[in-house]
Amino acid sequence: MGLKQENKIDPSFNMSSMTDMIFLLLVFFMLTSNFVTPSGLPISVPSSKTSTKVMPKVSVSITKDLKYYVNEVEVPLNYLEEELKNVLPQKKEGVVVLTVDKDVPVQHLVNVAGIAAGLKAKVSIATKPTSKVGK
Repeated sequence: MGLKQENKIDPSFNMSSMTDMIFLLLVFFMLTSNFVTPSGLPISVPSSKTSTKVMPKVSVSITKDLKYYVNEVEVPLNYLEEELKNVLPQKKEGVVVLTVDKDVPVQHLVNVAGIAAGLKAKVSIATKPTSKVGK
């Protein structure tokens, strides 16, 4: 009697399930990572206990040497309102995120916030969270 085993083990390895798992992990890490919009400008922002991340529609930055930037493009102060009118959405309420160096006098922040509020935009101030060392 010649009995043969019908079920032979296939020595090849199927990679499709592993690539599916790697793709799912990649998507998971991309969706759970922090959405940080780093600024290329050298600005040291102040810290605050409740620092939330806002996806900026329009970013206005003021550097230590009092240079004004709208979305990282330098704009003179007297043209700032005109530039914000061009950049902010006309039909919806816009969002302006102010990134101001901590050494800049508050009056400059108030001036820009007043211009943005005059254009009916919400104003948010960028801060970094305080370190909880020693607490």
